[in-house]
Amino acid sequence: MLQLMIQQIKAGGEIAPPCYCVSCCQARGKLRVYYYYKLHTSQLIFPTTQPDKLSKYKHLGEARSPAHIDAVLSLPRRTQVDYLQSCIDSLREYWADLYNSLKQKK
Repeated sequence: MLQLMIQQIKAGGEIAPPCYCVSCCQARGKLRVYYYYKLHTSQLIFPTTQPDKLSKYKHLGEARSPAHIDAVLSLPRRTQVDYLQSCIDSLREYWADLYNSLKQKK
């Protein structure tokens, strides 16, 4: 059941990579200051324009752009998947403990 819930979340859209956040950055143009968003991770995972090079950053564009919205929505999906996976791991651990204690009583 929990695995099915994880599959449904993954089917609902992109899942944020572990340890990542959406950052707001400020840039100065000739006529004005503008803001843009980027993804920031602790690991090199995003492809770059150079072959065989990876980056910690991915440009998303301005607020409310499709890339920005997708990135923001992928954060709660990551949280949900992580929580469900921790529940699965805990249940497996409890089951193994219970199985071992019942096996020792025989």
